[in-house]
Amino acid sequence: MSRMCELTGKAVLVGNNVSHANNKTKRRFLPNLCQVTLISDVLGQRYRLRVSAAALRSVEHRGGLDAFLIKASENELSMRARLLRRQIVKKTAEAAEAAVAA
Repeated sequence: MSRMCELTGKAVLVGNNVSHANNKTKRRFLPNLCQVTLISDVLGQRYRLRVSAAALRSVEHRGGLDAFLIKASENELSMRARLLRRQIVKKTAEAAEAAVAA
């Protein structure tokens, strides 16, 4: 399992440890990943995702998982999140059609 956020694509960065004597050794900057269960209001299901703490704040700020995924671009989402996004868009389009027809 890669150390990558499923919603934002935030991954491991590489840099240097720099000592007081200015010696440089390679190091890795790991994202703050959390295993969270997010609820989709449109689909009415729970989804367990591996998300960074910053992405979790963004999900809350945008008003939930559905709003976040609709606004997110597909190229930074994981395959699971892309599939979930497509399902949400399809379901909201069906609901909009039903509202117009009624």
